[in-house]
Amino acid sequence: MNQRRAYVVGAGLAGLSACVAFAQSGFLVELIEAAPQAGGRCRSYFDSSLGQIIDNGNHLLLSGNRHAVAYARSIGTEAGLVGPKRAQFPFVDLTTGQRWQLDLGDGRLPLWVFDQARRVPDTGLLDYLALMPLIWAAPSKLVGDAIPCKGTLYQRLVQPLLLAALNVDPPEGSAGLAGAVVRETLLAGGLACRPLIAREGLSAVLVEPAVKLLQGKGADIRFGQELRAFGMSADSVGELKFGDDTVAIQSGDAVVLAVPPRPAAALLPGLKTPTKFRAIVNAHFRFDPPEGMPAILGVVGGLVEWLFAFPQRLSITISNADRLVDMPREQLAQAIWRDICQAAGITGDLPPWQIVRGRRATFEATPEQNALRPGAVTAQKNLFLAGDWTDTGLPATIEGSVRSGNRAADLVLAMRQG
Repeated sequence: MNQRRAYVVGAGLAGLSACVAFAQSGFLVELIEAAPQAGGRCRSYFDSSLGQIIDNGNHLLLSGNRHAVAYARSIGTEAGLVGPKRAQFPFVDLTTGQRWQLDLGDGRLPLWVFDQARRVPDTGLLDYLALMPLIWAAPSKLVGDAIPCKGTLYQRLVQPLLLAALNVDPPEGSAGLAGAVVRETLLAGGLACRPLIAREGLSAVLVEPAVKLLQGKGADIRFGQELRAFGMSADSVGELKFGDDTVAIQSGDAVVLAVPPRPAAALLPGLKTPTKFRAIVNAHFRFDPPEGMPAILGVVGGLVEWLFAFPQRLSITISNADRLVDMPREQLAQAIWRDICQAAGITGDLPPWQIVRGRRATFEATPEQNALRPGAVTAQKNLFLAGDWTDTGLPATIEGSVRSGNRAADLVLAMRQG
């Protein structure tokens, strides 16, 4: 019996996680990527203006992101995801200068809400109970219709958390997606909320080891090849067309399409996909973090939302950043640096910097756009979809990407066993 092949188009985390699952299940894997490298929107590169390797986005994982953590474990790099032993999140409010630490502990239950010293300052138990309608809200409902989007708890915790997760102003976001985030993090206790960062870079921890593992298992990996069209045969994909080159798909083989929504819709006319997207701004500054500075600092009341301390570098993330994509770069860098100085308690002129603006960073996590996300199954029985924009039940996150790749692989394996 011939060994079955899995053709995966797209080498972002969705495609890579599908490939790893296939390779470990005995498939011959063919990975095809239009770009010259793997990783998609989750990779590292050398930046000449900083003289450092930086990530194209500051991605934060949590210990409860079980698919993403399991993926790292499967490629031997779980130890590369580093963070504190306890789920603690320091915050600063730039408008008042107040600093505090949210301490979610290390248990499986959210007992921290009962401890005044561990929860958000100036909040009470009733404030947290007011979030309950969000937990099981329908995806078609707005966050703003499910919970009150005001008050101290909202401003100091709920808004920063949901803004980072949904990449839209929380009141206009899907309550169902927000509820999924809350269920898998805050409601799951501190054990699920330890922050994890790929300190050596996203590529070193989540991308390059996967490529190396696949190569070791005999996978054929082709970069710089763009899929132009599918050749259909009855109810299946019969060919992959790459301009001058055509690959025939044999009976029993499977194809996973793990590309962004635009190329996916071009390859599959009639495919329903999200059509609206939001920007994220990341900025990096070559500067030695002050001694004792936390690896992650939540920032309230400023332009900056999250401040990350790396060796010889300070980096920030700003979500829902469409308003900033056309701002002059130097002006934006100066504004961000002012926030960093205030948040980190440092002074100094603007150091070497780099700004990375992702104009279409994630789909718009509104009820309207969430309803346009397709599932993994297509009209072709041997073709499956993957990507954080597909219907994962989560917003566009690393966890959602990996989950979608695993889901596509599971469906193929079920097809083989059927």
